Amino acid sequence: MSRSAGTSAARRFSPRWVLRIVATFAALALIAWWLPVDQLWSAMRSVPPAMWPLAIAVYLAAHLLGVAKWRLLVNTAGAGLPGREAVHAYYWGLFGNLFLPSIVGGDVVRAGVAMRHSRSSSALLLGSLIDRMQDVIGLGVLAGVGALLAPRALDPTSRRIFLTFAALVGAAVVLGALSLRFFPVQRVPFKVRRLLVRVRQAVGATASRPQALVTAFTLGLALQFVLILLNWELGRLIGIDIPLYVWLFVWPLAKIAGLTPLTQGGIGVREAAQAALFAPFGVTAVRAVATGLVFEAVIVTGGLLSGAIALAMRRNASARESGSASAGSIVGPA
Repeated sequence: MSRSAGTSAARRFSPRWVLRIVATFAALALIAWWLPVDQLWSAMRSVPPAMWPLAIAVYLAAHLLGVAKWRLLVNTAGAGLPGREAVHAYYWGLFGNLFLPSIVGGDVVRAGVAMRHSRSSSALLLGSLIDRMQDVIGLGVLAGVGALLAPRALDPTSRRIFLTFAALVGAAVVLGALSLRFFPVQRVPFKVRRLLVRVRQAVGATASRPQALVTAFTLGLALQFVLILLNWELGRLIGIDIPLYVWLFVWPLAKIAGLTPLTQGGIGVREAAQAALFAPFGVTAVRAVATGLVFEAVIVTGGLLSGAIALAMRRNASARESGSASAGSIVGPA
């Protein structure tokens, strides 16, 4: 990992992060108090041992779609990031998600690692921001599809959560557009103004290729849909026998709930939201939470393996560079 990425990540370890870790353990303790632990453990053990490595493999492979999406967006903005370095940085970011206060911390690690391989830092940051925004919007789209397919099964609480999310996304889009249009560039220092010029150039390059934005958004939807299919299968093994369109509604909203900065990685919050959203469909809280915890285990294991993959890629690159340097010194000048 680059020094700048490590420094930025280290600065994020603050009292808030400690409080979030405490809140995570408190959330898990509340789940253990709320639900019978023996039933919860029994439900989790319903997943066959052979399913665990398969689920982790699917999780890691699905994120290759995320790599393609992120690289497309940053390169559309003008970053010029090579494919191998994109994979390396992306998997470092997945690893960073496990330990930093939020997924934004993982994004910082990802951008920091990719920075020295990018032609434009502003393009890299802009593409990463669009990538994150598309992820959230994509989750809303999938939840909307699920809501349309099962409108009668939604209770007032579920409908209120969905409408609140749609209103927040709409407000964010409007505020962002107004900020770009009316921001007083003349009043900022020259260095900041120069950075804003580069950002606007990146915005212009991205806006000139709408087909790339559509392709990236489609890749993001495909990634989230694969993860929904994985959770659907895990839930089926645990005993949740409901149509896929219910998962299309429940899982994205539970994931959005997990983005709130309350616990580390949304652990506990996502499971509680999933149990509440599943309740109108006749799914017991034990099975809903058990499925969520099983997927949390997949995320944690996948994140650790992502770090191992990224580390192996870095060592392999260093070995190749050393080999090239040694070969050059042996051949010598012509």
